[in-house]
Formats: sequence, C-alpha cells, structure tokens
Amino acid sequence: MTKETTLEELTQRMTDLESQVAFQEDMIDSLNQLVSRQSEELHILQRHLRLVADKVAPLVDQQDGTPYNAADEKPPHY
Repeated sequence: MTKETTLEELTQRMTDLESQVAFQEDMIDSLNQLVSRQSEELHILQRHLRLVADKVAPLVDQQDGTPYNAADEKPPHY
C-alpha cells in the first residue's frame, strides 16, 4: 500500500463514520421526541384513569355497603 492509498482509505472511513454518527444523532432525536410524546400521553391517561376510578368507586361502594377491593373479584372464567 502506498501512502496515498492509506490516506484515501482513512478519509473514506472517516467520512463513513461521520455519516453514521449523523444518522445516529438524527435517530436519537426522533426517539427522544417519541418518548416525550408518549410520556405526555401516559400522564394524560393516568389523570383520566384517576378521574374514572374516583367516579366509579362510590357507585361500587353503594351496591352493598362494603368498600370495593379488586382482590375480591373473581376472574371472568369462573
């Protein structure tokens, strides 16, 4: 190998690595945005679930006077 060939190969490898890093940075940014959106959606769903649970709990308690306990529920296949 000549010195020029080695320099050309190193330059090509450097260019390839820079391209890979740019792609990875773009992918990380995209994934970060996705995680942020999902986190926001999760917080919204948790708030909705709490609201529904708060509305349902009194209705269940009114049925027989005992507080609702999910552990007392039988699975649907029984």
